[in-house]
Amino acid sequence: MNDQQLLRYSRQIMLPAIDIEGQERLLNSRVLIIGMGGLGSPVGLYLAAAGIGHLVINDFDDVDLSNLQRQIAHSTDDIGLPKVDSAKKSLLAINPQIEITALNQKLSANDLFAQVSQADLVLDCCDNFGSRFAINDACVQSKTPLVSGAAIRFEGQISVFNPLDSNSPCYNCLYPRDGSVAESCSDNGVIAPITGIIGSMQALEAIKLLSKAGESLQGRVLLLDGLSMQWQSMRLPRNPKCPTCSPS
Repeated sequence: MNDQQLLRYSRQIMLPAIDIEGQERLLNSRVLIIGMGGLGSPVGLYLAAAGIGHLVINDFDDVDLSNLQRQIAHSTDDIGLPKVDSAKKSLLAINPQIEITALNQKLSANDLFAQVSQADLVLDCCDNFGSRFAINDACVQSKTPLVSGAAIRFEGQISVFNPLDSNSPCYNCLYPRDGSVAESCSDNGVIAPITGIIGSMQALEAIKLLSKAGESLQGRVLLLDGLSMQWQSMRLPRNPKCPTCSPS
């Protein structure tokens, strides 16, 4: 690291759990963020600020007026622009020393697997179950750690799935593929700070995993009820009959 980087990241480097070695790991990491909306915005902003060396951001929507209530990487002037272009501008304004690749497309199965395989870690910031299962499949197949977050109404949840550990569950261990629990913000609404809270926690889990600091949320799901401001921690063991991650 040069002197400017040492100053920029000094507050992280001071932390014994991070130190110089952890910061070097962050700078040498390639991270894929899928979805640059309510969750992806705080994820991208915090990971850019933290010094992730290469951020690959993916979305295929344009910025809409209704997004601005919660999608803080975009501004009124960005309405009509591709979200990845708007977000890239915001992230580089925070940290011009990192590399950002913007993918303004819906990734096909092959393209998704290729991007996931190149990443050290993936963050699922989507808002639909079809994409979540496709991302999980690619992460299990490529053995790429996945940080998954979701937010709706006043509720949020976050977990970590790490195929590098044979004991780790996957997203399919938590939810079935039949769509029986599928809900969306567009149909139910969402309060803005919930996306900020969950997205910030996704960024924290990503930094911990990449820098090898602390203990991740692997094997647990955190659930937030924003109306009562209560957290619940739920144990999530691996499903030995999971159709996605079971050895059989």
